[in-house]
Amino acid sequence: MRAALDRADHLRDQPEALTALWPQARVILLDESGQALADDEGRLLAPSGAELSAGPGGVGAAVFLGLAPDGGGWFALESALAAFEAPRRVDLRGAAAHWPALHASVFAQARALQHWRTRNRHCGVCGGEVGFSRGGWQGRCTQCGAEHYPRTDPAVIVAVSDGERLLLGRQTGWPARRYSVLAGFVEPGESLEQTVAREVFEEAGVRVLRCSYQGSQPWPFPGALMLGFFAEAGPDEPQVGDELEEARWFSTQEVREAQARGERPPREGDEGPLLSPSISISRWLIDRWLAAAEARAAR
Repeated sequence: MRAALDRADHLRDQPEALTALWPQARVILLDESGQALADDEGRLLAPSGAELSAGPGGVGAAVFLGLAPDGGGWFALESALAAFEAPRRVDLRGAAAHWPALHASVFAQARALQHWRTRNRHCGVCGGEVGFSRGGWQGRCTQCGAEHYPRTDPAVIVAVSDGERLLLGRQTGWPARRYSVLAGFVEPGESLEQTVAREVFEEAGVRVLRCSYQGSQPWPFPGALMLGFFAEAGPDEPQVGDELEEARWFSTQEVREAQARGERPPREGDEGPLLSPSISISRWLIDRWLAAAEARAAR
């Protein structure tokens, strides 16, 4: 699958090329909380580099995100460094649900890099100040010279079935009646398959027999890569510990009815589970599981 932007790694070491791109490039501006500047209707406001020339930022303070299909550059910049006003701010979840795919993808990339840079201003080796180079993608300690790079944390997310039912759980603090498939981070020394088995057993007490990889989704909240799996398990009775408030098996009919409810907020008198938002790989896995189950039933 082609990415929204060509990351153009070869340009990160060419400050002259980035400077040449800057005047006509689009620049996504993020405030200190990670929200993007938007217009009155909540659409992305991404001025050109030339429009930001009055601020203290510029190409040297910006992160180079890559090249759009039309060859134009994209950068990200802290809004505090730009003399630019916007009527609204939009968070990443809202953008992912409503913006065009290119703009939402650019926002996700910019937000993940902002999170990394703001939390790595000092070296983890010696505590010295970190300076950034390579278009904002490399940190180097000014004291000991240690190099630092953006990190991505791998996590598995798993649609577990006993052959007839789907295992869903909910965390304390989620919206009322919201359920999702199970997920957890990969630990050092584990394979992905081992993580699937461990996380499902830890969270729900269900033993995974086998699993298969389905797809992935970057999840910049703040910097994870969600690796989606289907898993087959025995019909163990779910037993939750500290991580989940509840976990239980749902029939095909229950999942179908939950899917039909959509993503509206719960209403008084409503009954039945609500599923993850459509932007998430969690919902993608649930929808794929349901479609496969219904196809088997139709044969």
